[in-house]
Amino acid sequence: MDRRKSLQTLILGGAAASTGLVFKSCKTENGETIDEAIVESTEKYFGRTPKELDRLEKLKAEQLFNEHEMETIAALSVVILPPKEPHGGPIEAEVPELIEFMGKDIPEMAPTLLGGLMWLDHKSNTEFGTEFKSATLEQKKQICDQICWHDTEIPMEDQALEIQFFALMRNLTVTGYYTSKVGIADLGYKGNMPNVWDGVPQDVLDQHGVAYDPEWIAKCIDQSTRGTIATWDDDGNLLT
Repeated sequence: MDRRKSLQTLILGGAAASTGLVFKSCKTENGETIDEAIVESTEKYFGRTPKELDRLEKLKAEQLFNEHEMETIAALSVVILPPKEPHGGPIEAEVPELIEFMGKDIPEMAPTLLGGLMWLDHKSNTEFGTEFKSATLEQKKQICDQICWHDTEIPMEDQALEIQFFALMRNLTVTGYYTSKVGIADLGYKGNMPNVWDGVPQDVLDQHGVAYDPEWIAKCIDQSTRGTIATWDDDGNLLT
């Protein structure tokens, strides 16, 4: 998956950088620069062994769900997690594709997923005379309301199939979305960024009868000016 590949590329690149292997002056025995070798191996293996890569390619070539089942998964995923502007929802995050991959990667999930999809259509046809994917949003919600709660005193494996199915789909949908580029953008996550600490608030200092040393404070940076760009005169003297 692209999101997994991206993470592993960052890890691989970071490890190489920490050992000084990303300098273009470094050469491999065949004359290839080290960073070129990292890029090539990353594209090919993205942190996996050849055996793992072979298994991954085999899984990608397999088909767990037919077209109708994939459309049903897509329809259910947007009921579980409605799309939001401007980033989109589970469809834009390729959640259905991830769910199929997980069903192949962890075969124990497949019977629950396939059985649950059959249950959805049966329930929808019985109550509304149409397949789940073709039902109205309100009808879909009515069906989901019947299976979205479970008795916490009963182990999940002992719950009814449709209960297990919805819990699994909800977990996969939310996990798939918020580990995607779309979901991360929706969260507004920007990664590690420097923060600003202005010290202990004055009211807390007053409460405890203490104060900062003015001479020491004068040596600290004024955080209100941290965005100011320094200017210099033609002789190299700092102006501001």
